Parts: sequence; structure tokens; C-alpha cells
Amino acid sequence: MAEYLKIPKDRVGALVGKKGKTKAMLQERCGVKLDITHDGSITIICPDEDGLKEWKALEVVKAVGRGFSPQYAIRLLRDDQVLSIINLYTLLNRNKSDVTRVRARIIGENGKVRRTIESLTNTRISVYGKTISIIGNEEDVELTEKAIQMLIDGARHATVYRFLESRAAAKL
Repeated sequence: MAEYLKIPKDRVGALVGKKGKTKAMLQERCGVKLDITHDGSITIICPDEDGLKEWKALEVVKAVGRGFSPQYAIRLLRDDQVLSIINLYTLLNRNKSDVTRVRARIIGENGKVRRTIESLTNTRISVYGKTISIIGNEEDVELTEKAIQMLIDGARHATVYRFLESRAAAKL
């Protein structure tokens, strides 16, 4: 079995790592072989035809392609972690100025909004290109998606923070 995907060219270096160390680590941890070309085409080959290993490796590679560090993306190998990718370009009807505005609202000044949402939801967020990607447990990722949707819809940052804080308090 083999899976194919393409990641942005500027993320190939992060996936391969210095002297191929990251690629080797991913292959070892995932139990697969990665064929990576300089243009970002990737083939994931699972020697023992274990579909779960192949799928997990695919998720890790997708996460690296969407801006996460390989060291963080490898957390997707745990059973309790999921990856969610929100495509702003299609969500906002291909309006480039809206994509730019929404990216800025989600990142915030010096990354403050993104860091605040991450700390309130126990997730990691990557804003890369036209996408926003989230890694965390399923419940926390859903909560983060809701917060991001609120920001996209124009909610004030303080409103989103209060929403997340009330959800965090309800968990306790």
C-alpha cells in the first residue's frame, strides 16, 4: 500500500530535517518509508501494509505541511490526538482580503490571540497560507474550531475568550 500527497515546497526542509534526521525519525516512529521529492511530492509506503500506520504517517506529514514542527506533529501518533484543517480560502468564498483579515484576527499582535486560544483550549494552532490547522484531543479541537468560527463571524476577542474560559470552567 502507498499514500501520496503534496506539501508546499517551503515545508520540505522541515519534513526532511538536517541531514535527513527528521525524515529518519518519522520513518522509525511511524513504521513507514517516506519518499520525498524537492517539489513536495511525498509517497508514504508501509512495508507491512498496516493501514493505520500509513494513515497516522499521512496525518503527521499533513501537519508538517500545514506549518507544525515535526516534533509537535509527531503527537498525532497518539490515539487521543487529531488534526483539523480549516481552509479559509474556500470558507470565505475565495476572497483574498477576507483571508488576510481573518488570519490577522486569529494570530493577533505578536501571536497573542493564537497563544491565548491555545492555552485556553489545550491545543496547538498553525496559521499557514490559506489554512488554519489545529492539533489536540477531539473535544478541544472542536472547541477551538468554534472559537475560530466566532472570530471569522466577527465576534470580539474578549467575547471569544469569555466563551472559552466558561467552557474550561465547566470542565472542572
